[in-house]
Amino acid sequence: MLPIDYILFLQIIFFLFITPGTPRIVIIFYSMNYGIKKCLWTALGDITANFIQATLVIFVLGSFFSENPNYTNFFKWIGALYLMYLAYDIYKTTLKEIDSSIVTSKSFISFFKDGFLVASTSPKAWLFFPLIFPQFIDFNSNYIAQFFILITTYIVLDFLSLVGYALLAQKLIKWIKSNPKTINKLSAFVLVFIALVIIFMQQD
Repeated sequence: MLPIDYILFLQIIFFLFITPGTPRIVIIFYSMNYGIKKCLWTALGDITANFIQATLVIFVLGSFFSENPNYTNFFKWIGALYLMYLAYDIYKTTLKEIDSSIVTSKSFISFFKDGFLVASTSPKAWLFFPLIFPQFIDFNSNYIAQFFILITTYIVLDFLSLVGYALLAQKLIKWIKSNPKTINKLSAFVLVFIALVIIFMQQD
């Protein structure tokens, strides 16, 4: 059994992943200065933090949503508003270089830790998992299986997108600097569209 509106979930995370947020900026910076192989550990740290965040949200709040289904619709509205805010934030944001001195020697554990800490302290992640993630799960059904489908999809695509940013770091930097608003406008437009879809889904 696929989770609720699985295709919509894929669309949301796709546009979140192609947006140059903090984890992707870190990956670009590390790729340029340390190489692709070490970036893999940073990406692993990122998805490990995301898995823990999703697990806490679903298995701590899961029983609450199951016993109080009306609150699910409330969080869907909050989630839609968050997507609109995120679209506005993306529209205004431009990629900036990280102001950090280059360290010539870092262990694999250090790269993993950096990825883990960046993802675990990311406001976008802590808003996405409580506000967006649960609405694609039917808590009155086998929500554990649905959770594993969603989180596996999320971390696999997240990891691949991070590796993609690392592989294309040089080209991405040049393209984004020469077209600083193109990807922002496109991502913002799509996120607003998805937010509207979520809102209309709430209408009886």
